[in-house]
Amino acid sequence: MNQNIPNIVERLASISLKEMEGVSLMKRTDTKFVIQENQLISVLEAIKDQYKVLEINNDRIMTYSSLYFDTASCKFYNDHHNGKVNRTKIRMRKYVESDACFLEIKQKDGKGNTNKSRVAIKDFETSLSEESLDFINKTTEESFDLKPIIWNKFNRITLVNKFAKERLTIDLNLSFKNEKAKKSYDNLVIVEVKQERSDRTSAVIKSLKSNGITPYRISKYCIGMMSLYKNLKYNNFKIKQLKINSIIA
Repeated sequence: MNQNIPNIVERLASISLKEMEGVSLMKRTDTKFVIQENQLISVLEAIKDQYKVLEINNDRIMTYSSLYFDTASCKFYNDHHNGKVNRTKIRMRKYVESDACFLEIKQKDGKGNTNKSRVAIKDFETSLSEESLDFINKTTEESFDLKPIIWNKFNRITLVNKFAKERLTIDLNLSFKNEKAKKSYDNLVIVEVKQERSDRTSAVIKSLKSNGITPYRISKYCIGMMSLYKNLKYNNFKIKQLKINSIIA
């Protein structure tokens, strides 16, 4: 990680996890951008007075570890690849610094909204417990034959707008692994703006736009899947893969 990034982050005003609860945005619109680390530096400099940074136990750059689940036919991946508007992702995520772990379900509807449901669990479950299966079945109103399919790890900076109900996550140092392979994406940064409703007057969106950066739909899960599972269909993601390769080159 470019050392200018943590240096800028340290200069931001902080916000606690409890204070951030009012901007949880479990139902929201998400707008993503993909950039290089060097581009992130100029964006952070431009917006540093308008956002607070989440701080937990003196940490401002957090480590996240995730375990994604899918069916044997990779239904969730294929739904995304094929452009299905109503789709689901199921994962377990550990917030490493706070040692908190959750089973999380993200559901996209046909209107561009993301509904996120989660329940606390003790730790990762490579074999889903009855309680976890019950939560999944009730939340999705479906029954899936699920298996753990890919691990993901990254660092995250979370910013909260001082003047609007908006959160911003910045993910760096992405890596993926399964039982047979692993892949890292150095220099790739995924910025995600989370709002109650899409607002292009947001300070970070305006800053990104001034740097010639436009919204770009991308999924960390799908990046990892097509990187590690070479037998998957990924025709509709080829342009995204080329863009990612150009960024990390």
